[in-house]
Amino acid sequence: MNSSITGTESINEATKNLDLLGTTALVQTLVADHENAVQAVLQASSNIALAVDQAAARLAQGGRLLYAGAGTSGRLAYLDSSELTPTFGWSKELALVAMAGGQSAVFQAVEGAEDDFAAGQQDIFNLQANARDVVIGIAASGGTPYVLGALEAAKIVGALRIGLSNNANAKVLEHADIPVLLETGAEVISGSTRLKAGTAQKIALNTLSSAIMVRLHKVYGNLMVDLQATNIKLVARAVRLTRLATNATDEAATTALQDCNYHVKTAIVMLLKNVTAPEAQNLLEQTKGNVRAAIT
Repeated sequence: MNSSITGTESINEATKNLDLLGTTALVQTLVADHENAVQAVLQASSNIALAVDQAAARLAQGGRLLYAGAGTSGRLAYLDSSELTPTFGWSKELALVAMAGGQSAVFQAVEGAEDDFAAGQQDIFNLQANARDVVIGIAASGGTPYVLGALEAAKIVGALRIGLSNNANAKVLEHADIPVLLETGAEVISGSTRLKAGTAQKIALNTLSSAIMVRLHKVYGNLMVDLQATNIKLVARAVRLTRLATNATDEAATTALQDCNYHVKTAIVMLLKNVTAPEAQNLLEQTKGNVRAAIT
């Protein structure tokens, strides 16, 4: 064993007899190690907060969230981006993913794709990235050429570069405007970064995008007031959110929502200001979607 290997590729001395454990102990060992993922993200809170503020400022000017990753990191990017539309009403065109090997690599590994620096660069260029955009490069090892290429393209066009890695002194961090180190260390199963390294990335991406949406007024209190009511469950949720925000009855909340095509923000302003749907929409436009500002 090379004793100089550190971080995600190092051997976890505490689990060298993992295969000899009883099943209950095996499960407990795997689960318990994920606690380190939470601590790693907490340690990165300051830089994540900095990324939130700078990203929100660009997105408020019409920018997009562009993710770049390979393997597990790329799949987590797809997961994060895809959930922004139903949860926050964020347009699909404003959250795009550059994945090593293309979209098919989400379902089946494309060997060698992550080693292609030029492909990462070209994929960001193909998305027509610009200075208003935010490029999030994700790599557990921190040295994935595809992700480094994506960050290089982001630099050329003047986009904000956020780098996520699970290893200190990683190139992904060096090539980012805002580095986010998620130092999770050795995995229970040596080198398997789909474990706690992936968990830390999921938490960090979830936190980053959710906090950005809060800053962009997609949340009122702790209610997701820009959700898209596209099915029966979400229609019921829209009614509940409107009722919680206004103390209106279910009937009043439903009536208001029907008048504004189930846009929760509009219904809230309608009920709290006692105005029509067009008047509420005008108030929200004036305040850039800020419900608190619209009702005061």
